[in-house]
Parts: sequence; C-alpha cells; structure tokens
Amino acid sequence: MIKIILVDDHKIFLQGLKAVLLQQEKYDILAEAKNGKEFIELLATHQPDVVLMDIGMPELNGIEATEMGLKICPDMKIIALTSFGDEAYYYKMVEAGAKGFVLKRSSSEEIETAIHAVVNGDSFFSQELLKQIIRTLHKNINLTKKQEDIKFTKRELEVLKLICDGYSNQEIADKLNVSITTIVTHKSNLFAKTGVNKTVNLIMYVIKNKIFDL
Repeated sequence: MIKIILVDDHKIFLQGLKAVLLQQEKYDILAEAKNGKEFIELLATHQPDVVLMDIGMPELNGIEATEMGLKICPDMKIIALTSFGDEAYYYKMVEAGAKGFVLKRSSSEEIETAIHAVVNGDSFFSQELLKQIIRTLHKNINLTKKQEDIKFTKRELEVLKLICDGYSNQEIADKLNVSITTIVTHKSNLFAKTGVNKTVNLIMYVIKNKIFDL
C-alpha cells in the first residue's frame, strides 16, 4: 500500500481526488489537509510515502509546506497539484523538493503514473505542463553552466530526450536495449555537465536552453 496525504484548499476537488484514488486498493489515504499549516501538523502522527500538494494555499503555501515537510520527513515524495497560471512557481517547487507535477485536470491514469514514478525514485512532469512551461518559463531559472559550453554525446542526447518525454530509468534502458546501470551513469554525466542535481532540474535546463523540441 502506498501511503498518501492530500493537501488542497478546495474541498470539492480534494474529495474527488480522494474518491478516485480509493477506487484502487493499492493506496492508503492517511489524511487530508486544507493548507500547508495543517499538513505540517499531520506529520507529527503520519509518515506518508507520497503527498499530493496544491501550490497556492492560505496560511502556508505549497512551496513553504514542501520545504518544511521534507525537513521533517525527508523520504516522502511530493507531487505538486497545479493549474495553468502557476508556471512562475514551478521552479520554486523544484527547489523546495517536489518530485512531480500534474495538472489538477489530469486523468486518474496520469496521476497514478506520477505517484508510481516518484515512489520508484523517478520524477514526473506531465507533457501538457511541459508544453505550457516552454511557452511561459524563461528568466526564473538560474543555471550554473551555459548550454553552448557543453558537448553532449549522441547517446546522452537520446537519454535526455527520453527523460523529458517522461520515461523512467527502466523504461529508457528497455528502449535503448541497455542496462539500467548504464542509464544511471548517463544521467550522472548529464547532471555533471549541466550543473544540476535533480531530474526535474534537468528538464528545466532543456526547456531553458531549447536543446530540442519537446
């Protein structure tokens, strides 16, 4: 069972999301919170595997709650629940420690995909959100290295494209017919070359530098 806490200040949405997840016996909804403050208080008695976290909330927003929550439970995985218009906050959520981003209007299948991706150590970014970010995200990202200073190998670019397409390490290994260890090595090289240390940051790097069309 994957233990989940839901955090959103819109009660109707929260109850709908809960109902969808409870249709699957593999999820245990530990608790719900209507703001970040309530969420932090819940961590005194609950240890979730995954948190589905709204970004804009009263009292304590999703960015602050993510940062504070991970100091209390560093192993939990946080997925941001987002609407169009939240793009300015995406990088702040990444910095705070979010591992995934899904639109509130996403299908139940996409939400489940995001949950299982982060539980397995991967990141998840819905493709619809990626397209929106490409159109709106620009100067908010500070990078340690410029793209023109970096030489990627052909295989590194292949891996990078598949990461941006939302594939997990194992799926990339299967597609390229190599071991997962090889993919992990390629990712480590990509992190070193771009100066980032998270998969989501790597995706942001590609968007910022327009390395290829997503």
